[in-house]
Amino acid sequence: MSLKVLISAPYMQPVIDRFRPIFVENGIEIIVPPVQERLEESDLLQWMSDIDGVICGDDRFTERVLRSSPRLKVISKWGTGIDSIDRKTCQQLGIALCNTPNAFSEPLADSVMGYVLCFARNLLGMDRLMKEGLWQKLPGRSLKECTLGVIGVGNVGKAVIRRAKAFGMPLLGNDIVKMPEDFLARAGIRMVPLEALLKKSDFISINCDLNPTSRHLIAAEEFSLMKNSAILINTARGPIVDEQALIKALDGKTIAGAALDVFETEPLPMDSPLRQMRNVLLASHNANSSPEAWERVHLNTIHNLLEVLKGCRS
Repeated sequence: MSLKVLISAPYMQPVIDRFRPIFVENGIEIIVPPVQERLEESDLLQWMSDIDGVICGDDRFTERVLRSSPRLKVISKWGTGIDSIDRKTCQQLGIALCNTPNAFSEPLADSVMGYVLCFARNLLGMDRLMKEGLWQKLPGRSLKECTLGVIGVGNVGKAVIRRAKAFGMPLLGNDIVKMPEDFLARAGIRMVPLEALLKKSDFISINCDLNPTSRHLIAAEEFSLMKNSAILINTARGPIVDEQALIKALDGKTIAGAALDVFETEPLPMDSPLRQMRNVLLASHNANSSPEAWERVHLNTIHNLLEVLKGCRS
């Protein structure tokens, strides 16, 4: 009996034909369901009854889905974040859960610094005025005048720090993991409590994982601590920020702006007030965009899947 693998990762689906020979060689039939952003629980329940393995994006692998998947041996996550997968139930059922850590650190860090530059140099504001027929000079700031606070000093956070250091930015960091002293010295970063980081930073970049301790890590109380000139950048996971509290902070000029690649609900609802705010930069969860990185993740995700399935066959 051949194995069946569901390919639901949106970035892999358009190029899946390039990888079909690998699956054929390993006696695997692939199933490619229609996907836009992700498969919800109700979608997965229609597909999972005879599936042995999955290459997924941010699909909702709930306890109900996992317990309705009697043949499932492995979930190979395309990318890093596994917050949409019930890890406890995977462990209970003996379902292997793999991901590709450090897959997108470089392009994500590039995106963060792009947002920093846009706001510090007021690039979009000046572009808008010119297109409106106005010759007007807006104030900008040099990056060496701006303190960057990095929440989550893991692979992405470290990549952001390397770039910001090259611009001469003063650096503050916050993480639940203690950083080695030699790294702190090389990076030129000072680790501080979250409250101090929020009070002192001109730009705040969220780069931590989403887990029970980080959900709504940034909410009304945290916004009240920030400078009214502060810019919040989130390229990590939407629910780390209380979106309604963010909207209130922007409306009330508690902070000056935000750059958001991720949201509590994705796609971002069309009626979200964020879509109308000139001091907010928005993107469609695309800060990881990099053909070279995507190719590595395609291959690593397939490798992770095959390693488990081969082990089950032997």
